[in-house]
Amino acid sequence: MKRRDFLTSVVALGVASSLPTAQAEVINGGQPWEPGDINTPPAPPRKGGLQYFTQHEFDTVAIIAERFIPADELSLGGQEAGCATFIDRQLAGDYGNAVALYRLGRFVKGTPQQGPQSPLTPAQRYRQGLAALDRATRSQFGKNFIALNPQQQEHILHAMEADRYDLGPQVETKVLFELLLQNVREGFLADPIYGGNKDMTSWKMIGFPGARYDFRDLLAKKGQKLNIIPTSLIDNTL
Repeated sequence: MKRRDFLTSVVALGVASSLPTAQAEVINGGQPWEPGDINTPPAPPRKGGLQYFTQHEFDTVAIIAERFIPADELSLGGQEAGCATFIDRQLAGDYGNAVALYRLGRFVKGTPQQGPQSPLTPAQRYRQGLAALDRATRSQFGKNFIALNPQQQEHILHAMEADRYDLGPQVETKVLFELLLQNVREGFLADPIYGGNKDMTSWKMIGFPGARYDFRDLLAKKGQKLNIIPTSLIDNTL
C-alpha cells in the first residue's frame, strides 16, 4: 500500500471509530412524504419590480439573452423566458455580492484556467460592463446597444466572444461575455422559482421532469415515451 493511501485509510478509520453510535430507524411501506410537504423551499418569486438592475440594464440583458437563445418552434427565447429577471435576482443576492469568493487580494492577472482575478463582484462587473458596452456602441454607431438592429448586436457579441471588441481599459471583454453567457444559460435552465425558465419552457424542450419526487410509477414503462409534465418547486409553494 502506498504511503498516501495508507495514511488516508488510517485517518478515515480513526474518524469512524470516534463517531458516536446512532440509533437508525427502519421505515417500511414507502417514504413518509406527502405532496407539498416542503419545510424550507426557496422564496417564491416576487412579482414585478427590479432588485438590482436599472430598467435600461435589465432591457439590455434581456436583448442579449434573446440573441443568445432566440425563440423558435421548440421553446421561448431567452428574453421571454425571463433570463434577465433571473440574473437581476441573482445579482441582488449572495451570488452578485460574491459572498463565497475570496476577495481580500492581492489580485494578479492569471491564466484563463484560473478564472477572473479581480476585486469586482459579479454585480459590479455587470454594472461596469454594461455601461462600457453602451459607450463603445455609441462611439461606433451613435446608439446604445439595445437601439442597434439584431444583426449589429450579434456582430458585437461575436466580437466580444473572440475578445476583439474593445470595452475600455477597465473591462475584460471576454470575461464579461462569458459571464453573460453563463448566467443566461442558468436562467434558461433553472427552476422557475428563481425567475427564469418561464412555463418550464426549457424543461419541456429537453424532456427534463423537474423537481419530481418519485419515479416508481414509471419504472415498468421501459422503452416507452413517458410524456412527463415537468414539476417546479414553485408548484409546492403556492
